[in-house]
Amino acid sequence: MKSQLFKEVSENLQAQGFRVTGYEENRPWGGFFYIDEAQAQKFADTYFKGLDVDLLKISGKLSPKMLIVAPYTRLSWQYHHRRAEIWQVVKGKVAIITSPTDEAGPQVTLNEGEQVKIDCGTRHRLVGLDDWAIVAEIWQHTDADHPSDEDDIVRVQDDFGRQD
Repeated sequence: MKSQLFKEVSENLQAQGFRVTGYEENRPWGGFFYIDEAQAQKFADTYFKGLDVDLLKISGKLSPKMLIVAPYTRLSWQYHHRRAEIWQVVKGKVAIITSPTDEAGPQVTLNEGEQVKIDCGTRHRLVGLDDWAIVAEIWQHTDADHPSDEDDIVRVQDDFGRQD
């Protein structure tokens, strides 16, 4: 199922004219696709109902990404020093937990078409529910001199034993 879903998402992104600049399909919770940053507005038009990326640019840079979330898995309870994020549920449903502190808040279900914004420093966790889900994500880099990357993850807790 996982490999078939990754193939379908990859083919769909290519059919929509997106340039995939990288991907990871071996994360314990699923995986992701990086989309060419030059296509941030096209990505927003397609997955965020035409959200104007110029209004999102904090440091002048945005990074689009497509997440594939496995059922019954939780991404790490984490936060970032150099990015805020916007998530849009493209397919299926997921849950999200957020908090300004290391103590988790309540779990909230997000259905297909729903969106959430996560501020820089906010603790957050994406949770797969009863089926595979697809979530479009845009990173808002908050530090122009040091854009965020996968190393900008501070894991407070992780079901898979990963450390930051």
